[in-house]
Order: sequence, then C-alpha cells, then structure tokens
Amino acid sequence: MSDLTVIAFPKVKFLLIPLILAAAATTTVTAKVEKPVTQWACADFLSVDDQFKPKVVYWAAAYAKGGQPEAAVIDIRGIEKVTPELIGQCKKAPQASMFWTRLKDEWKKVEAETEAETKKIEKKL
Repeated sequence: MSDLTVIAFPKVKFLLIPLILAAAATTTVTAKVEKPVTQWACADFLSVDDQFKPKVVYWAAAYAKGGQPEAAVIDIRGIEKVTPELIGQCKKAPQASMFWTRLKDEWKKVEAETEAETKKIEKKL
C-alpha cells in the first residue's frame, strides 16, 4: 500500500481556496434578488442575466394567470414579444416598481392581438 500517492495539505489548500471563492462568488451573484417577482422593480428584472429574462417572463406570466388551464400552455411568440418590450420600458425607468404591472399589461396586449388574429382566421374559414 505504499504505492498510494498522498497529497499534502498545503497542495490541497491551493486547490480548494479558488474553488471555495468561486462558489462564494456564484452564491452572491445568484442571491442578488431575494424578493418575490410580484414586488420587483424594473431594476430587479434588468439585473437578471439576458439569457434568463424570457424564462422569468414565462414563469411570471404563468404565475399571473393563477392556476388557470391556459397557464400550462407555453406561448413562445408572446414571450418573444413581451420580453423586449419589458426590457425597453424598464431601461427607460429602471427604478420604477411597476415590473409586475407592466408584465401584465404587455401580456394583455399580446392576448388581444392573438384573439384578433384568431377571429380573422375564423372569418376566412
């Protein structure tokens, strides 16, 4: 058993310290917004990484529908329309505490457009 390599503590310490620091930094970044999305200001939404903003919009829109059957349907086109609108509005007034209201208003616009398109299609049939 003398063939086993033994790592001395000083060598391990040099490996562990960067890993611990990276884990602490990641925890700090992800814990940036700790309040419910219904209480977010636009600055909270803007602080989310760009790749996750559509996911936040999708989740918040489903949550806003409060368990209605439509909440289970993923409206990709709606998310693609609402997300840039929210980003634009929030960049104009980042300290506004109306993220939730803006999200609901934008989603109502998308639903109205979808309903209008559906009626046009039904008329053609």
